Amino acid sequence: MTRPIHIARIEPDSPHLSTLAEWGHATWGYLNPQQSLAAARVVLRSECGSAGVPSVFAAMDGETPVGMASLIADDMNDRDELGPWLASVFVLPERRRQGIASQLVRRVEEEAWDNGYDRVYLFTPDQQALYRRLGWRDMEKDEYRGQAVTIMFREFIET
Repeated sequence: MTRPIHIARIEPDSPHLSTLAEWGHATWGYLNPQQSLAAARVVLRSECGSAGVPSVFAAMDGETPVGMASLIADDMNDRDELGPWLASVFVLPERRRQGIASQLVRRVEEEAWDNGYDRVYLFTPDQQALYRRLGWRDMEKDEYRGQAVTIMFREFIET
């Protein structure tokens, strides 16, 4: 039986920072091939804000991270007019299909809404179906650093 997952804010001095940076670098490093793992750690540390943009969250199984997601100001350096961005949604392969990515996405959406944003963006090469199920809508197809991607957005409506 698996324990319930909880979503934790990651602080700049978190002992999990290196693990999360390694996941991100291994998964999306091809989009920024000149960036070293050490540089990826520095960038991730700078994204660990105390509230709003930027923020980094980890899905925790007890004291062990099993996934991550971020809310950042800019995830596509050629689309400055858009933001903030849901970024770096990752779940360990053996923990996928358990709703963890959905929990992470919802936590980032909550963070954005709580900090005054009514729209958030993301880009994905291959996870459009996941985000559509969560209420995200396609904005446009684009190419980013040689990769075909879909830019999507989630608009929050006050109830």
